[in-house]
Amino acid sequence: MTSSTVTNTGEISLHQKVLGSRRLSNYSWATIVTLGASGFSLASISSYLKVNLLIVTDATELIFVPQGLVMGIYGIAGMLLALYLWLVILWDVGGGYNEFNQETGKFKIFRWGFPGKDRQIAIESSIRDIQSVRISIKEGLNPQRALYLKVKGRRDIPLTRVGQPLSLSELETQGAQLARFLGVPLEGL
Repeated sequence: MTSSTVTNTGEISLHQKVLGSRRLSNYSWATIVTLGASGFSLASISSYLKVNLLIVTDATELIFVPQGLVMGIYGIAGMLLALYLWLVILWDVGGGYNEFNQETGKFKIFRWGFPGKDRQIAIESSIRDIQSVRISIKEGLNPQRALYLKVKGRRDIPLTRVGQPLSLSELETQGAQLARFLGVPLEGL
């Protein structure tokens, strides 16, 4: 439900792609952090070798201890953060799909996680166990707008992406579409 790709094939199944960490904002932040960390690292190396490796400024005038050393530490920390951001994008953490099939009477919520024992997160159950679709809206400094699936015997299952909140109209449209498809009430409006 958290993607612009929502397909409905003959009212038998509903497949919704969920956008994970492969968003433009994450690519932008990873690029910015990589460039910044590279600049700090090159400034540190330039101050140590007394050879200018930067185009914008002359870092050979920096005294290696403490200025060049501190810039090197910032560069290493930035490179580690950039590596983390690029790996999260590569692994598409949070990406996946929501699938509801009336023919089989089952639904599946699938997400990619971090590599390891539980890289794939999958929840499968019967459509008959779904009690409602719930819209959660929290405004303020950190606004949150999400859709949840209320299922018997389980905690509410989030259906929308993590990160940038959906617009109210998009959230209502997706919630109403899913509730109508499943034949359950829409709560939280």
